[in-house]
Amino acid sequence: WHNRQDWFFGVDMGIYDRKGQHDRKVTIVPDGFLSLGVVRRKGQYGRSSYVLAEENNIVPTLALEYLSKTYGGEYDSKLAVYAQLGVPYYVVYNPEGRRGHQRLEMYHLEQGNYQLQPTCEPFWIPEIELGIGRVQGILSGIRMEWLTWFDRLGQAYPLPEEVIENLRVKVQRQQGRIAKLEQLAQKERSRAEMAEFLAQQERSQAQQERSRAEMAEFLAQQERSQAQQERSRAEQERLARLQLIDRLKQMGIDSSLWDD
Repeated sequence: WHNRQDWFFGVDMGIYDRKGQHDRKVTIVPDGFLSLGVVRRKGQYGRSSYVLAEENNIVPTLALEYLSKTYGGEYDSKLAVYAQLGVPYYVVYNPEGRRGHQRLEMYHLEQGNYQLQPTCEPFWIPEIELGIGRVQGILSGIRMEWLTWFDRLGQAYPLPEEVIENLRVKVQRQQGRIAKLEQLAQKERSRAEMAEFLAQQERSQAQQERSRAEMAEFLAQQERSQAQQERSRAEQERLARLQLIDRLKQMGIDSSLWDD
């Protein structure tokens, strides 16, 4: 209910009815009480007491008493006062089970009288859509039995330190998932870098192969050019020889003396 502003939960706070307000005498001081349909916070400093006439005569929906070692009339005089005020639900927490009563009892106001409800924890309160019951847990560093609220399915709402612990576990899990994702990302980056390195090597090798092929082609071209030059010189020498033979013949010289 942290976003709702239409409720108030008082602890060790005096409640004044009309007679108590007139006599300036507190009617009763519950260990805890819950009112619905009132302003959650009044004034700059909040409430110092709960005066029905100043709360549109809205009676608390739930009153809670904690049975201490000194009996305070939780099962008789206080019960009668809460019935007179018209508090629909009255809960007595008796952690040691003293005076022949159960450790936790719920009373429901029916036709002006409180009726003890069957022991079936958590006790469901339809008006607030919450149940109340006992759990074992840690609060303020102390592990013991605590009263807490329950949802419609009978699941206890976590105590504040359990909320913190659950958040811490969630954060740790989230951090673990982030760390794993970062590791996977780093592996992917490493694989990508290795793939790029291998691709670069392949490109370098391919470039070297192309360079060798170009050099081989260049050398082959040179050899072909040299061969062509050799053929050209041989052809020129042959033509020159033929011309020389023809001239010798014209001069009447036997050219067979120069034939190879």
